[in-house]
Amino acid sequence: MCSSLPHTTETVTCTEMAQRLNLVVSRHFSKLTSLSSTRKLTENVSSKPQTASGSEITADHLLYTPEHFALKESLKKIIDQDINPYVDQWEAEGIFPAHKVFKLLGNAGFLGVNKPVEYGGLGLDFSYSIAVSEELGNIRCGGIPMAIGVQTDMATPALARFGSTELKKEFLLPSIMGDKVACLGVSEVGAGSDVATIKTNAVREGDEYVVNGGKMWTTNGTQADWMCLLANTSDGPSHKNKSLICLPMNSPGVHIARKIDKMGMRSSDTAEVFFDDVRVPCKNLIGQEGMGFTYQMLQFQEERLWACGNILTMMDNIIQETIQYTRQRKIFKIPVLYHQSVHFRLAELETEIELLRSLLHRSTALYIKGNDVTKLASMAKLKAGRLSREVGDSCLQYWGGMGFTSDVLVSRFYRDARLLSIGGGADEVMLSIICKYMDTLPKK
Repeated sequence: MCSSLPHTTETVTCTEMAQRLNLVVSRHFSKLTSLSSTRKLTENVSSKPQTASGSEITADHLLYTPEHFALKESLKKIIDQDINPYVDQWEAEGIFPAHKVFKLLGNAGFLGVNKPVEYGGLGLDFSYSIAVSEELGNIRCGGIPMAIGVQTDMATPALARFGSTELKKEFLLPSIMGDKVACLGVSEVGAGSDVATIKTNAVREGDEYVVNGGKMWTTNGTQADWMCLLANTSDGPSHKNKSLICLPMNSPGVHIARKIDKMGMRSSDTAEVFFDDVRVPCKNLIGQEGMGFTYQMLQFQEERLWACGNILTMMDNIIQETIQYTRQRKIFKIPVLYHQSVHFRLAELETEIELLRSLLHRSTALYIKGNDVTKLASMAKLKAGRLSREVGDSCLQYWGGMGFTSDVLVSRFYRDARLLSIGGGADEVMLSIICKYMDTLPKK
């Protein structure tokens, strides 16, 4: 692959990049070249959620074009053939082969749909990333989609936007190609949602940073090749003294303290990482020194929208599987589904899911036009976390004793989805952000 070539063969690399892009685009969109991608908001919109099935690829979606649905359909084939058959095994083992899965996705172009073409991406807008996040929700666990999301929309957006050309070639290109696994180093033992209070330091010595400290809850941490590290690089104000640095995980002084045992997201490895005088070249700085907090806040917006898209499909699947089960499972001589309390509750949940989907797509449409969607993204993240807990709890109840086993998807979803109200900014942080935009926070 071109990402394994020395950087001195830049001409060959760019040529192969262009060839790969043409192949990927042709593969995804060849069946749709005769369809127009233009849409009008006044067109009739189907009341059914659009899926990737051929009969439902239409031009009446408010956000997605036929090309979005083609992309989703191609990804679904990979999920069905190469991921879902092994999910139970990876869940039991507590880890999935990230390099193998990421290489598969990278070859198909799914690790950089909205990243620059010159670094292996498809150069599409962020709505395509949301379409991918929704389709990844068809993976029958939460851990693997989360790990993929870290690679595509949590550890790499700032690098793609603000990194130097040299840095993008070294870290972004192989991450998009699936040759390197990335992780994000933000949270610490004493600093989770309160990012400003992190303690990890990167002190400049000559042309190197010397990093000391530790990171907690690091998704992909035991398998990652590099970390997008947020560290304090000066003693200034907490919002202006942080920088993002690309840190190779094989550097001397990097210690994987432990792989954390979690109640959910079992197939995703989560690590506690320590840094003991780790030396990183200053050229590995992303953008400007002292801008790390700002860059990370920008990354968080894409992360939160991505997480919302991913959980929507999972909730859709849980609702549908619950309907199927309760239709055939009888109690008091009639199907469980026919009890009014059951089908009314499922109708309420479906309504909430559709409202959240509308919020997500509206937020995404505004975001790709350059608008600040911090408030809307925070609302979507808050609602997604709370609604997924409602869906998991209500549906598990209707499965009865089977819902309390590990044999059905609803119990896995119940465990996995609980993280959404904690990770990527807790519910309480989302509420604080929303209140800030509403100007209702107490004055200091």
